[in-house]
Amino acid sequence: MNFSLTPEQEQIRNAIEKVCAPFDADYWLRKDREGGFPADFHSALAESGWLGIAMPQEHGGAGLGISDAALMMHTISATGAGLSGASAVHMNIFGLHPVVVFGTDEQKRRWLPPLIQGKDRACFGVTEPNTGLNTLKLKTRAVREGDHYVVHGQKVWISTAQVANKILLLARTTPVEDCTGTEGLSLFYTDLDRSKVEVREIEKLGRKCVDSNQVFIDGLRIPVEDRVGEEGKGFSYILHGLNPERILIASEAIGLGRAALERAANYANEREVFGRPIGKNQAIQHPLARSWMELEAAHLMVQKAAWLYDQQLPCGAEANSAKFLAAEACYGACENAILTHGGMGYAKEYHVERYLREAWIPRLAPVSPQLILCFIAEKVLGLPKSY
Repeated sequence: MNFSLTPEQEQIRNAIEKVCAPFDADYWLRKDREGGFPADFHSALAESGWLGIAMPQEHGGAGLGISDAALMMHTISATGAGLSGASAVHMNIFGLHPVVVFGTDEQKRRWLPPLIQGKDRACFGVTEPNTGLNTLKLKTRAVREGDHYVVHGQKVWISTAQVANKILLLARTTPVEDCTGTEGLSLFYTDLDRSKVEVREIEKLGRKCVDSNQVFIDGLRIPVEDRVGEEGKGFSYILHGLNPERILIASEAIGLGRAALERAANYANEREVFGRPIGKNQAIQHPLARSWMELEAAHLMVQKAAWLYDQQLPCGAEANSAKFLAAEACYGACENAILTHGGMGYAKEYHVERYLREAWIPRLAPVSPQLILCFIAEKVLGLPKSY
């Protein structure tokens, strides 16, 4: 087994670091204070051709695998951009994977190039207020009327809806009482018509520059040609994006943890108390050393999950485990970074408090740690289903 980056992956990492270099810690501190989508950062990645890293070459993408995409997202996060930077481009990497797999050639020609070029920005409309992770019980309704569907419903925690002009929307086309199994939900990729869609931003703990929203849909008309695949098969389509999403957010979490760890180690070397660097004290050293090991171990699971996915092998257990382990390792590293800084860790100018606030995201989303544990218990260990 070879854990070294290939020459091509070294080039990816170096190129992403170069693009991210102008967007330093002060840039992200400013965005954290003021909000506002990091459009200049998004544009820099688009102009360099990175928004389509995992998209097909025939539509303007690079045609690379999830392993390479995970490396890109890790690198963005590890530069200090954290989840703010990663979330600004996250949707491009995994969000339209169902379109890549199940869309028609005409749809891919119509939809993918503008997204890769940064001309379109998309949001992902799945989660609803009263269903949470119970996706099969979604209530947003799409009723066909001739050559259109008319949609009514509500979505929540929809990232980038303030700036998006497109939405990948999962909606019910068959009443839940008439459905069996995973049938009855359909997937659409369409214009976000703001005359029929109200977007209300949710004030939240961190990542202020990448908005999260409640979305209220009242009579949105979607052309039939904007439906992805067959009617009623939407749930099975979005499953193709879930494992890559878990792998990518795990990689982003590890990048954030490593950024925090680097700041903590630097501070521990420079800060002197009682005439010696605080980094000489084992009470400082040991938590940071443990965080390094935890991040490294989680990263190995990310690499395994990404490799399995790229080999078209089952990877559900590994992708979920990677997300769980990376989120916990990231949070621990960010917490230890604050503790290393002492009181200064609470000050925004040292950046680590922002990292800790962002470290909550991979712990909570896109799936709870408790549900991951249930999944592993049932699917790997063969225990009875508990939910």
